[in-house]
Amino acid sequence: MERIGPRGRAAGGLPEVRDDLTALDGYHSAQVDVDVRLNTNESPLPPPVAWQEALTEAVSKVDFHRYPDREATALRQALADSHGVTPDEIFCANGSNEVLQCLLLAYGGAGRTVALFEPTYTLHAHIARVAGTEVAAGPRRDDFALDLDVVTRVLADAEPVVTFLCSPNNPTGRADSVEELTAVADIAPGLLVVDEAYGQFAPSSALGLRERDPDGTKHVVVVRTFSKTWSMAGARLGYMVADPAVVRACEGVVLPYHLDTVTQLAGRLALDYTKEMNQRVAAVVEERGRIAAAFAELPLESWPSEANFILFRPTDLEAGAVWADLVSASVLVRDCSTWPGLAGCLRVTVGLPEENDRFLAALTESLR
Repeated sequence: MERIGPRGRAAGGLPEVRDDLTALDGYHSAQVDVDVRLNTNESPLPPPVAWQEALTEAVSKVDFHRYPDREATALRQALADSHGVTPDEIFCANGSNEVLQCLLLAYGGAGRTVALFEPTYTLHAHIARVAGTEVAAGPRRDDFALDLDVVTRVLADAEPVVTFLCSPNNPTGRADSVEELTAVADIAPGLLVVDEAYGQFAPSSALGLRERDPDGTKHVVVVRTFSKTWSMAGARLGYMVADPAVVRACEGVVLPYHLDTVTQLAGRLALDYTKEMNQRVAAVVEERGRIAAAFAELPLESWPSEANFILFRPTDLEAGAVWADLVSASVLVRDCSTWPGLAGCLRVTVGLPEENDRFLAALTESLR
């Protein structure tokens, strides 16, 4: 008699993917060979030359036949010093996305729910579903601000273990005010995870909220990345500042030796170049203002941004047509027009001045 395997397949055949994953698509951004890439919110500038030289010297001394420091001791200490916290409040991983994954592996799962407010970073919902967690999504207002009445209703109905906010929000660019963050922190029943991938571009941070919990649990978690302002997207390094109990929970689910030695060195050495990082932030903010001013003269709708990108919507043409025109001019931006709440929208990363000139010239030509 033939043995029947999983989901009715014959033994030896491949099992089917989990039912709850079959409809999911992987997160990706179009990769097109163009002169000007302004679609993935990377830094337009490489890291400082001095950092590269210091890293090269440090790597020459690495014992590559040995596993990396599993605790990332030196990196966590350096990050703790930079934020005025203790190393047991720092968790590091391969990009901020792995931090989010560890949080959801530790606190999500069957019978649990996370809450978020769209439009927002799509990987919050995606990673939650991969971890078998239900997603309760509420809409933002037309200006992409949080609607606190909606937030209150969603949190009361869903009782989420994790509430996600992205501030500044990707892809809208809007940062939630301290007052808004405080209001959500006061009613969030589980962890409030504030994704600050673009936090250095904004005037305020959720880090201060961690000190105001009356019971001392510090249920606010702040997640950051080295990919943007630190010009280290290629290194894949992110971290969170959280209560030590949350850090221990993530350490319990992460794979052993998940953060390689070179990445740890790169991150620790980068913290020696805060001045240069701040100069990059200032340069991007200046160029962001120039693009926003140019948008005001074009037939499109755009929204104020406190990140390193701007969301906009052409008023007379389809977003797909404008995107294709830009590609024809060898300029690539992000097509967000199919994302929740973003019909007709495109997003442009702030690049170098000459890249922004190319983009604005191509956009102006398309919109004619």
